[in-house]
Order: sequence, then structure tokens, then C-alpha cells
Amino acid sequence: MTGTTLREDVLRARRIVVKVGSSSLTTATGGLDADRVDALVDVLARVRERGTEEEPVEIVLVSSGAIAAGLAPLGLERRPTDLARQQAAASVGQGLLVARYTASFARYGLRVGQVLLTADDASRRAHYRNAYRTLEQLLAMHAVPIVNENDTVATAEIRFGDNDRLAALVAHLVRADLLVLLSDVDGLYDGDPSKPGTSRIAEVHGPQDLAGVEIGSAGKAGVGTGGMVTKVEAARIATGAGIPVVLTAARHAADALAGRDTGTIFHRTGRRAADRLLWLEHASSPRGAVTLDAGAVAAVVERRTSLLPAGVTGVEGDFAAGDPVDLLDENGNIVARGLVNFDARELPRLLGRSTRDLARELGPAYEREVVHRDDLVVLTG
Repeated sequence: MTGTTLREDVLRARRIVVKVGSSSLTTATGGLDADRVDALVDVLARVRERGTEEEPVEIVLVSSGAIAAGLAPLGLERRPTDLARQQAAASVGQGLLVARYTASFARYGLRVGQVLLTADDASRRAHYRNAYRTLEQLLAMHAVPIVNENDTVATAEIRFGDNDRLAALVAHLVRADLLVLLSDVDGLYDGDPSKPGTSRIAEVHGPQDLAGVEIGSAGKAGVGTGGMVTKVEAARIATGAGIPVVLTAARHAADALAGRDTGTIFHRTGRRAADRLLWLEHASSPRGAVTLDAGAVAAVVERRTSLLPAGVTGVEGDFAAGDPVDLLDENGNIVARGLVNFDARELPRLLGRSTRDLARELGPAYEREVVHRDDLVVLTG
């Protein structure tokens, strides 16, 4: 794909997910920087103006900054490490963040709607369908969805971990044409950008272009959770689902959304996958695991069949029917993940037995798969 084609992709995009990091929105002391927020909104509003009534340009903004915005008002000098104070800061900061966006977008006559998600919302079918409907309705009513992780209630077990990954999943969920990742770094470099001799990587066509590249962690500001690692992972998720990605600095947002040569372009590497499978692979938190014999591993991984009780040799964890679980081979390696159809307490008496025998002894409700192939994603092979 050439630069010209990419520019056309950007200009043709009618639904764009833009993610902005904490360090691009806040001051050095942790409070919101109104000028930075307004500058970003100016760019996004102008992009929307490219659309027509028949073909509107829609923006979904995935915005970090809630915890960072709450630091200064609570007298905290830096992002706390304990979950309770993080949640308290998010509780204060989320209101300030959305209020700032509300006022800034109002300058253009635009409304915003807040959508807070946890990974639990993403990995359960009913929850992610609700998220999809909410986002679709906001866009249909010409509002700008402001998406963030629900840091006020999310625990370690149900966190996305960073908003870069959340943005990639939201881009897939809303069927976006483009994902733009904005931070305080103007692209991916082949080494530490603060050191001489490093250069910006303009385009990435696949994993082979990143071989040997040193990818850094969180930035110097100390107010976010991500870093280049999470951005590259987010790009991998999005491009694997057929969504091109532009990674650049927030100050270059206008250039990125105009298709100009800025930042790093990640080209598509795959096609759109089923929603639940992408979210199951990248957003779910396994509640347990089941171990498979060699025959079951081959059936699941190579033939992509459902997992039956006869192929299960062990059960770990405390999970309920409908929860995500990891599927392990005989050496304990994760080979797949799926939504299980039985509780952990039910499974032990089913191990190694055929569904026909189980139905005859326990009833027709037991003539079903442990994990159906439609609810299973292979993680190896």
C-alpha cells in the first residue's frame, strides 16, 4: 500500500476512532490542560465537517486522563500505585474530564456522551452487545462518544490495562475505518528516540518490519499506564481485524487525519473477525482453565472443532457456565480460549466421557460441548 493510497484511506474514512493519552491532556502537575483539550477538539470538529448529510464523518474518542485529572484536585503529586486511591482519583477526574470535553465540543454545537467500559463488559456477549448499541445510538444521534475504562470500579481482574488496547477493540466493535493513536511521541522509532542515530519508522506492513526494534515502555510524564509496547499491540489487534492505524503525537493530529506523512502507519494485515472472538482473545480475563489430552488439542487447534468432555483431563479455577477459560495442552501451554458451558464444580464428573453416555445417565442437558467452536479462539498454531 502506497502513501497515496493511505492518504485516500484516511480521507475516505467515515468512522474514525481516535485515542488520546493522559500525557497529551494534562499538565506536569496532573491537572487537565484546557488548551490541550481544546486543541484536540478543534481538530476533531474540523474532521467531522468533512462529512455530508448523506455521508457523515463520525468520531469516537477513546480518552485517557481520568486518573491524571484527579491527581491535583486530591493533592496527589503523582499517580498512586494502590488501587483504592487510583479509583478515588478516577472518580474525581472522570467528571472533570467529561465536563471539559462537553464545554469544548459545545463550541461547535456538538454533544458528547460518556461510555465507561471494563473488560468484563467486553468479554460477555450481552454486555458487549449493549456497548455496541449504545455507541451506535450516540453516533446516530450525531453525538461524540467519549469512551474510557471504568477506572472507578475496575479491579485488576477486569481491567483492560491500557486504553490503547481498549481503543483497538472499540474500533473493531464500531466497525471503524481508521484508528488514530495519539500520544506524546511522534511515532515508532527503531530505538530510543532520545538517543542520536535513531529514526522514525514510517510504515509497518507486518511483524517482520518490527524485527529487532527496541520498543519502550511508559513515557516520562508518569501519568499514564501505556507506552509504545501497548500501542504496537493495539495496532496489531486493529490491523489484524482489517483496520489501518496511524500512530503519532497529539500535536500532529491534524496532519494524521489529513493523511499527511506523519508518525507511523500500520497497514492492514488481516480481515474483520467475529466480534466475540476478537474480544474473547484480547479483552477477556480467564476465570480458570481446562487441560486437554493430545487428541483434543489436535481437534481444537488443527481441525477447529468444539471441545467435548471426552478430551478433558483436568479442571482449574472457580468458574461458572459462560465464563472465559483457557484451554491447556498436556504441558500446561495455553492453546485456546473459550466460553465454557459448564460450572467448574460440574466438570470433574464429566471428564473423559462421551456426550452420549452423559446424556443417557444425567439427561439431555449434558449432551453438549464443554466449549462450542463458535465460542472458541485458537491462540497457537
